Amino acid sequence: MYSRHQAAFTALLAAALFGATTPLAKTLLGTLSAFMVAGLFYLGSGLGLAIAILIRRTRRTEAAKQNESRIQRAEIPWLIGAIAAGGVAGPALLMLGLSTTPAASSSLLLNLEGVLTAVIAWVVFRENVDVQIFLGMVAIVTGGIVLSWQPGDAGVSPGALLIVAACLAWAVDNNLTRKVSANDAMVIACLKGLVAGCVNLCIALLLGAHLPSAGRAAAAMLTGFAGYGVSLVLFVVALRNLGTARTGAYFSVAPIFGVGLSLVLWPEWPPLPFCIAAALMGLGIWLHIRERHEHTHIHEALAHNHRHRHDEHHQHTHDFEWDGREPHTHPHRHAPLTHAHAHFPDIHHRHIH
Repeated sequence: MYSRHQAAFTALLAAALFGATTPLAKTLLGTLSAFMVAGLFYLGSGLGLAIAILIRRTRRTEAAKQNESRIQRAEIPWLIGAIAAGGVAGPALLMLGLSTTPAASSSLLLNLEGVLTAVIAWVVFRENVDVQIFLGMVAIVTGGIVLSWQPGDAGVSPGALLIVAACLAWAVDNNLTRKVSANDAMVIACLKGLVAGCVNLCIALLLGAHLPSAGRAAAAMLTGFAGYGVSLVLFVVALRNLGTARTGAYFSVAPIFGVGLSLVLWPEWPPLPFCIAAALMGLGIWLHIRERHEHTHIHEALAHNHRHRHDEHHQHTHDFEWDGREPHTHPHRHAPLTHAHAHFPDIHHRHIH
């Protein structure tokens, strides 16, 4: 299991990589259509991760290949739902909404993703929340609002509603992805990238867009590999160790990294809203990191397959020859267990309170 600081760092690094794509997109892609940008970003993430998976597989022993984490049949509907919501519906709704909505209003509305992610996690999937975590979420979201607020541009329009719908689609995606997060994060992110890339690229071509030059396409796909692909792998790992609402809260700080990188690329004195937003988001992160949730809880019998060490939750024998290396991956079964310790709503602590 990750420590709280390792888990938080993973989520924040995912946010930093994702947030950095916005100013890089402005620098690299110029006048490409929104659907073309999304298609190249997602396709770059999917293809890049597919290559990484193949390279990793060639370096593994036969025993390791035999014990690789594989998505179970019962989990496939969750994964399909996540891909449909976050990889197909979300980008399409966002691009349609952006075409008729001012940039400032769009940035403001995109803060809803973190809120909706947390609400679905807390209300539908019964993920535990206390006052400290709730206040941390409020501080982070308020920081996002301050960062993107521009008076005079707010308002409800069909385009704004489409952006809200996109945020809802991504919130559903985040919660459904949590259901399969015990599996190989690279495989999950790769499948999402390939499907979303193909769909958005097809939409762009059907709307009359043309493929950019090889150099510009390569730059876009490389940006997508880091900002969408690697970021999503880290996001899935964070989901596995933190739960959905907490991971969503950390990921909501992505805009501050994007604005920060913009200030580096186009040097200027940080504006007051940036400083206020950074302070609020810092407060929210601090409230989350200092959380200590501890009580007596019951682990039901559970069988799954994920990368693990032989900690207090993984006291099992092996039915294969083991070289003693940790962490390692293989199918394993958890016997019922009752104990008390500090924990997050990770893949081993999805109990009702």
